[in-house]
Amino acid sequence: MTIPAIGALSGLSGVSGLSAVRAPAAPSGGGFEGALTSAVDNLQATQSTSDTLAVKAVTGDLSDIHQATIAATRAQVTMELVAAVRNKGVEAFNDIMRMQA
Repeated sequence: MTIPAIGALSGLSGVSGLSAVRAPAAPSGGGFEGALTSAVDNLQATQSTSDTLAVKAVTGDLSDIHQATIAATRAQVTMELVAAVRNKGVEAFNDIMRMQA
């Protein structure tokens, strides 16, 4: 089983009720900051979709529970990825600050 690249996460766009997850677009002049901002915006959108579908599942308005399960898993994995990138960034910053000139 092969694992698709991050940019290919839009493969579930055919599932009704879910918005496609997009890889951060190449920012024009924003560099790393723009990529991080885009990733956090994507995380917020993914969590919002997950929350909406969870409420629909609890109230009985959702006909297919798999939609809520997929959205919740997608939000969890996205959160773990963003947290890992943040932790690596902080670790790199701390390593740079410990360097002696």
